[in-house]
Amino acid sequence: MEPKEIWRGIYLVGGAGISHPADCCVYLADAGPKLVMIDAGAGSGAGAILSNVEALGFEPSRISHLVATHGHIDHIGGISRIKEATGCRVIAHRRDRDAIELGDPALTAADLYGIEYWPEKIDTILGGDETAQKIGDLEFHFIATPGHTPGSIAAYIDMGEGRVLFGQDVHGPFSDVWGSDISEWKRSMEKLLELEADILCEGHAGVFRGGEVRGYIESQLLRYSRV
Repeated sequence: MEPKEIWRGIYLVGGAGISHPADCCVYLADAGPKLVMIDAGAGSGAGAILSNVEALGFEPSRISHLVATHGHIDHIGGISRIKEATGCRVIAHRRDRDAIELGDPALTAADLYGIEYWPEKIDTILGGDETAQKIGDLEFHFIATPGHTPGSIAAYIDMGEGRVLFGQDVHGPFSDVWGSDISEWKRSMEKLLELEADILCEGHAGVFRGGEVRGYIESQLLRYSRV
């Protein structure tokens, strides 16, 4: 697969078939003078992710912010390399701070992947249920979506063509080791449904459009309905 535009100004630049087999889906938003990256992959694919950004016609140095949706290695392992290359600021929730800044191999799930994680400082620490931040020409809304991990977040932006939701790892999975809470996750998914997004950019399942967005989230709620 090649990096591609999936919505006007929104790009897929990383993932298992694009940058490295261990990577989550990595997205890029064009915010005019700045670029915003959503997650960073597991680490080994960081160079490929940056090359994909270039292949789409962007200078990686324009990446001003990197949103870490939660503290698992397949989403945060590439932060140190991308931050070193671009000088970007990392945005994440305080409840996943120990995973990102301290790098506990259980919290990051690095022990499951057999990958070494290089801890990184969070520059903008989110707290509470929702925070809005203007980055370049776009306003990002960050929503706490605990459940998969305590500090999981989703982000959405309203563009002229509709609402784009970055809802990484809607599908779970869950583990007591990471501090997962399925009851919290179910409430978080209800919050995502209320957003009525036109596009869902998921962490591993890819991109959903229109009615597929609600259908996918509801299918995951049904999947775990007896848990």
